[in-house]
Amino acid sequence: MALTATQQLQINHHSVRRFLDKPLDPGQLDTLISCGQAAATSSFIQAYSVIRVTRPEARQAIAMAAGGQVWIEKAAEFLVFCADLRRINQICEAVGKGELEGYSEHGLAAVIDVALMGQNVMLAAESQGLGGVFIGGIRNQPEVVVEQLELPHRVVPLFGMCLGWPDANTEVKPRMPVESILHQERYQELDPDRLADYDEQMSKYYVGRGANVKLTDWSHATAQAMQGKKREHMLDFLRSKGFFVC
Repeated sequence: MALTATQQLQINHHSVRRFLDKPLDPGQLDTLISCGQAAATSSFIQAYSVIRVTRPEARQAIAMAAGGQVWIEKAAEFLVFCADLRRINQICEAVGKGELEGYSEHGLAAVIDVALMGQNVMLAAESQGLGGVFIGGIRNQPEVVVEQLELPHRVVPLFGMCLGWPDANTEVKPRMPVESILHQERYQELDPDRLADYDEQMSKYYVGRGANVKLTDWSHATAQAMQGKKREHMLDFLRSKGFFVC
């Protein structure tokens, strides 16, 4: 079955960290945000806010807090995507439904809303020839982001996004085979032989790509990423902002 243009665009997604020194076109960012808003949202709560960061000092501080990701400073646009329950709390109180108490379900709904919106923004950007990269590293020191962007209670920064015109071609990382992701009727444990094949494929990819060559495979890289980025401060931080309290 032939892929549609949208499907091909989705499959070709790759992170871009090198950008031309060129701004987005007038009105382009507003269009991208509108496309993001078109994503599904739980009960239509629209529990997100996006902060556009243009101040060089703020970008520099966030880039350092995110582990020295210099592309945050150089991208044409840097956006911070936030789970926003503040706006919803305001309307709950205004219509007499009371203050939000920090239930986990509300926090999960907001987090899912933001993730769906962010993916829509990225896909819309790529459809116009832009490139970008998600920045989860802002969760290394979320207090820095809160301070720089003056985020109030019930607004939590979840990830950043760099956008701009790509300055280099980036290879697409091979994804796991569909058979390892799509389960029939019930969950199936990962097939060791299939995993070994995928590790070999990823090892060749890491060695053969043009930049940032690595001597590793998917299993080792994933284990290192997960065990090396526990961010044990996040639960206390989220609760301090009114999320996942109960």
